[in-house]
Amino acid sequence: MPSAVPSATTTRRQRGEGQWALGYHEPLNKNEENKKNDDGLNVRDRIIEIYSKAGFDSIDPADLRGRFRWYGLYTQRKPGIDGGRTGALPDEELDDRYFMMRVRIDGGRLDGPQLRTVADIATRYARGTADITDRQNIQYHWIRIEDVPAIWEALEAVGLHTTEACGDTPRVIIGCPLAGIAADEVLDATPQLREVHDRYIGSQEFSNLPRKFKSAFSGCTAHCTVHEINDVAFVGVVNADGEAGYQVFVGGGLSTNPMFARSLGVFVRPEQAHEVWKGVISIFRDYGYRRLRHRARLKFLMADWGAERFREVLQDEYLGYALPDGPEPAAPLPRRDHVGIHPQRDGDYYVGFAPRVGRVNGELLGVIADLAERYGSGRVRTTAEQKMVILDVPEENTEALADALAEHDLQVRPSTFRRQTMACTGIEYCKLAIVETKQRAMDLVDELEKRLPDFEQPLTINVNGCPNACARIQVADIGLKGQLVVDENGDQVEGFQIHLGGALGRSFGKKVRGLKTTSAGLTDYVERVVRNYDAQRAAGETFAEWVGRADEADLK
Repeated sequence: MPSAVPSATTTRRQRGEGQWALGYHEPLNKNEENKKNDDGLNVRDRIIEIYSKAGFDSIDPADLRGRFRWYGLYTQRKPGIDGGRTGALPDEELDDRYFMMRVRIDGGRLDGPQLRTVADIATRYARGTADITDRQNIQYHWIRIEDVPAIWEALEAVGLHTTEACGDTPRVIIGCPLAGIAADEVLDATPQLREVHDRYIGSQEFSNLPRKFKSAFSGCTAHCTVHEINDVAFVGVVNADGEAGYQVFVGGGLSTNPMFARSLGVFVRPEQAHEVWKGVISIFRDYGYRRLRHRARLKFLMADWGAERFREVLQDEYLGYALPDGPEPAAPLPRRDHVGIHPQRDGDYYVGFAPRVGRVNGELLGVIADLAERYGSGRVRTTAEQKMVILDVPEENTEALADALAEHDLQVRPSTFRRQTMACTGIEYCKLAIVETKQRAMDLVDELEKRLPDFEQPLTINVNGCPNACARIQVADIGLKGQLVVDENGDQVEGFQIHLGGALGRSFGKKVRGLKTTSAGLTDYVERVVRNYDAQRAAGETFAEWVGRADEADLK
């Protein structure tokens, strides 16, 4: 364990924050006490041997609302509880007897048998449910504890799992869905992503972190892995000698205190990447704040230390060698989602398509598996924008595949609204949510396509059911944060606080004083502000740039 003591300027802030490296090993809250009492990874055996056999009522509460997350399991929201009671009821009253289960899909990589297995599990055990998350996972609902061992057995038979899909752990590692395929990538990050996964996921070395830890590895020129908001992100760059490697960004995250990741200014060669990743997560484990749950993310440590000091500690205490300075990555593309028909480096094509706000189901996933095998090699990818990509399609098959996908409402050439609207789980299943999101977002897309059929500018609309920003509301052009509002009749109803002009890595959306809408009035509001932008924008001006100069009246 590192023994170095921080400088005097930071000692006072860090005293009593529960940092292991400073000698604070006694748990300072209930979460830390539960983790000290028993590692979350140990709950697997109890699920298999006890809970799945004795049923829901046999589950220890410390496992149910704590350690189950280490295997991707959360209790879902009991039906019929309105958003006004979300923060008022204890967990045992919000809990249903069913679970959300999150399947890790590191790098978004799925072959044919894997996708068919995911689809079959949805149909057999999850009432058909399956959502693509904005971290490339597949998320089920209505899972019974009795069925969990059979689900794990099916997943593991094809090389998938739920280990550390949630919890205070290194969660799914996102990667470019076109790694090793895109003609213009800086480098293929697949070997580094796999090495980190195989070395460290499921290891007790990093199964007790202060809170969750989000990673990304990518050589993508579109920057589809949103490196700006990960705890650590390795971004492909080329140094002055023409070598391809990585710049490293640390300390990004949203929720109620959004912060962009900071570049360490280094150049990491591919063979060093797993050591640097280990160093960064070790700093989080050892120096991360554990006393207050809301400050237990790496972004708070980075905000206090700064990138220069973080780099020094990484090099001096964890790596044992200095990293050379490195270049910053090129600017991202306006759309990062890989939707459409595009050439691969090997002469075939990939076909990216847009489900409706990530909502699919078991039957539809089976159809996608069939189409991927019929028109391509069977390989499919999920994206960090709730989209999917079918790989290895010969040029002569691309239009036939696009037509076949369209028959199932999977658009290869979607409208801006279909392509760039994202939604979290919402009150349908989530215990933290205040409002409904998925159906609301789908209805919004359908109506905007009718009202604004010719609008083609890039425009992100992100819909979130609570303040926690799972759908990245602060970095959307139009970010919608669910809350209860008062309508024109004086009644409390579902609605949204509006954030405008967010842009990844550049600015968080601004809140205009008093700017809220009811759910019923949402479409009218979005139509109005988009029409104002379309009428007033200069050539090449983005929505975020227009928001920065627009009159406040045009934003309401």
